[in-house]
Amino acid sequence: MKRVGLLGGSFNPAHAGHRHISVEAMRLLGLDEIWWLVSPQNPLKSAAGMASLDARLASARAAARHPRVRPMAIEARLGTRYAVDTVTALRRRHPEIAFIWLMGADILPELHRWHRWRAFVRSLPIAVLTRPRYMGAALVSPAMAWARRWRHPAGHAHDWTRWTLPAIIVLDIRPTALSATAIRAADPDWADRLDDGQTRTGHRF
Repeated sequence: MKRVGLLGGSFNPAHAGHRHISVEAMRLLGLDEIWWLVSPQNPLKSAAGMASLDARLASARAAARHPRVRPMAIEARLGTRYAVDTVTALRRRHPEIAFIWLMGADILPELHRWHRWRAFVRSLPIAVLTRPRYMGAALVSPAMAWARRWRHPAGHAHDWTRWTLPAIIVLDIRPTALSATAIRAADPDWADRLDDGQTRTGHRF
C-alpha cells in the first residue's frame, strides 16, 4: 500500500522550511510521497494579508524541489473547507493509499478549535513535527491531553500503517529558523510575482 503524508496549510508563502520538514518526515515515517494541501482559506486565519491561492500554490511548487513532494489545491477542487472533510474525501477516493497527517507542533495547541477535531483525530494517524519553541504548549494542549493515551514511541514511526486509530506520534525534526511570517515581512510583494490567476490542483482523481 502506498504511504502518503498530508501536510496542510496556507503556505503564505511556502519556503525551504516546509521542504525540510517534509524530507525529514519522509525519512522517519517511510513515506512514498508527501502532498502539500494548499488551503483556499484556513477557517481559523484572517483573510487579511492572505495571498491568492494561485500565488500560494505557485510558491509551493517553487519551494518543493523534490519529486515526491507534491503541492496541490485539492480542497479547492473538492469544495471542502475543513480537514476532517478533506481526509474523508481523500480516503474515499484513494482506498489504495494509507494517509498520515503531518502537523507542526505550533498547530497542536489550536487543534481543539478545529471543526469536529475529535473525529479528525480518529480518522487517520497524526505525526506532530517538533518545533522547539512551541513544544511546551503543544504537549499540554487540550488536544494532546485527550490524545496522549494513543501516543506511540518515536522509535516505532515506520509502523504507523499498522496502528489502531486514534494514533499520534511526536517526531523530533531538526529545527529551521525559516518562517512564512519573516518572509512576508522581508518581501511584502512576493505574491505579486507569482499570481497568474490560473490555479490548478496538481492532482487528478
